[in-house]
Amino acid sequence: MTTKLVECIPNFSEARRPAIIAEISAEIESVRDVRILDQHSDMDHNRTVITFVGTPEGVEEAAYLAIAKASTLIDLEHHSGEHPRIGATDVVPFVPISGVTMVECVEMARRLGKRVGETLAIPVYLYEEAATQPERVNLENIRRGQYEGLKQEIGVNPARTPDFGPEKMTGAGATVIGARQPLIAFNVYLTTDDVAIANKIARTIRHSSGGLRFVKAMGVLVEGRAQVSMNLTNFRKTSIATVVEMIRREAMRYGVQVHHSELVGLAPNEAMVDAAVWYTQMDQFEPEQILETRLYQESFAETETEIDDEECAPDFLDELASGDPTHGGGSAAAYAAAMAASLVAMVGRVTIGKKKYADVESEMWVMVEKAMAYQQKLREAVAEDSKAFEDYIKARRLPGDTEEQKVDRIKAIQEALIKAAAVPLQVARHTLEVLGMAVMGAELGNVNAISDAGAAAALAKAAIEGAGLNVRINLLGLEKETEPARMLNELRGIEKQVEKYHQSLYDLLVERGGMNFS
Repeated sequence: MTTKLVECIPNFSEARRPAIIAEISAEIESVRDVRILDQHSDMDHNRTVITFVGTPEGVEEAAYLAIAKASTLIDLEHHSGEHPRIGATDVVPFVPISGVTMVECVEMARRLGKRVGETLAIPVYLYEEAATQPERVNLENIRRGQYEGLKQEIGVNPARTPDFGPEKMTGAGATVIGARQPLIAFNVYLTTDDVAIANKIARTIRHSSGGLRFVKAMGVLVEGRAQVSMNLTNFRKTSIATVVEMIRREAMRYGVQVHHSELVGLAPNEAMVDAAVWYTQMDQFEPEQILETRLYQESFAETETEIDDEECAPDFLDELASGDPTHGGGSAAAYAAAMAASLVAMVGRVTIGKKKYADVESEMWVMVEKAMAYQQKLREAVAEDSKAFEDYIKARRLPGDTEEQKVDRIKAIQEALIKAAAVPLQVARHTLEVLGMAVMGAELGNVNAISDAGAAAALAKAAIEGAGLNVRINLLGLEKETEPARMLNELRGIEKQVEKYHQSLYDLLVERGGMNFS
């Protein structure tokens, strides 16, 4: 089982007050399963980059806490520095490391953006892989005019409307959140204090002005020395060595040299090895020749074996098959519904990012987010159904020796039965929403996944039928009571809607999917 790891590299508009960065770092470190790997502060830029890694859930929470803390400590009205910025927390990228897809990182960015916008009242723009508009893919487009310019345009210019949050800014500014591939922040210093030369070189090498692909660059003055500040967005296609040699060549035109270079934050080992191989001309080199790589591979193989042994522990299906009636049909119905929600999310995810389905991408994102929210609710319902059954057993075991105890016991049993029926009824409600999304996936989603949308619908229908059986058995004999009667009437309404959805699905499978049911 591969561990899920996500990297996050937030940039904060502060470097000259270490106490503030310490408070922000403490917020990140307070989250379980999250570890700070690196912290880089640049006094001239007045900017700090913190790199941390952890589980998707932990990283998302840590990013939120850091943004919240920065918004209370950093005021852009009193900030100055060489680096462009629009917010106290300027940019927050998520990078998939292992066991996590780019789509999942985009979902993290969207969830975090919505939360920051709603709870912290900070305008949020989505960029790179999470961008909702083509012109917002590139960070520099969003940062145009910096904090001061955006403050004047937001709420006035429709093009500056944020993806989440209010159309106005406080001293915390705005925050850009997104998902991207590993990026290398890399600076080259020149043997001159003439920043005009650094700007000319930056203009030559950056992609936007006709230079190297996957290179973003600008010239700045840092500690009295001209610097070419860069982001390398795809080191496999444009390597560090290629960039350095082009800067070296261009610098010679102006009678200067490369003084030194620096890495900001972390870089993949592969990028550094590629640079070393290029400069040493080690043509027959293989990555496995690195001692640490071989040691890691050996230790990882041993860990994988240990994990596989642990995977033999009983799971829900084993528990369902046991003689313990705690997990019964209600729990199984909720589990099937959760699987249906997962399939709906999968249909959305294989649709997103495909040019052929660009016109429905916004609908697919909403569908994925809703499906995952319902998946979580239905997973919780598995345990809730078991708990309701246990409460019913406890009510059955109440004493009934006296007339008063008998009355109390009957009342407790009835209340427990109604509660036990309420859980599967809620499952039916949630599953009906999942079924509707499955039909939507079949109608708008990637046609190659239309059978998966159909399977999701089949699971959803079975889950509603299973949940309905549990509602009815728990309310047996109570049908004339007000609340049970209402619940049964609602269940019948849900079941009628199921048939309508399935007829629509059948038509889609035939017409759009080309399936033959005869």
